Amino acid sequence: MTPLFISVLLAAMCLECRAQKDNVLQAKGEETAAAGGTVTLHCQYESSGTSNYLFWYKQDGNNSPKFILSRVSGDQGDTAAEFKERFSSTLDSSIRSVPLKIQKLQLSDSAVYYCALQPTVTGNTKTLYKNLWSKDNRILHNIH
Repeated sequence: MTPLFISVLLAAMCLECRAQKDNVLQAKGEETAAAGGTVTLHCQYESSGTSNYLFWYKQDGNNSPKFILSRVSGDQGDTAAEFKERFSSTLDSSIRSVPLKIQKLQLSDSAVYYCALQPTVTGNTKTLYKNLWSKDNRILHNIH
């Protein structure tokens, strides 16, 4: 039997970044792994903020990105119910990293995964918005 392979494209975005120093980097653009296995998607970030919120989103096909999880410190944050069983992440602020671990891979995990940064200062409660645009400037998605 031929094994199924999961293909994952990585993309990065910085939400409400204040300076050129605020960014996320996903150095490896694509991961391939066998169904049933485990994959870790890496994301490094730089920020001038005093408190940082890191997010992971999944986008498959022509659908809007889906929120997977957010991390503010260590493993503190929110994880969407549909991802709690197999998706996890721990924010390591000492090395500015927030890897996403996906276990028991399924073919449906093949998608584009976005790592996103929202640097904030204490007391900032501003709502988060990000528009993703296509090359011809048609709006594709609106993340709230």
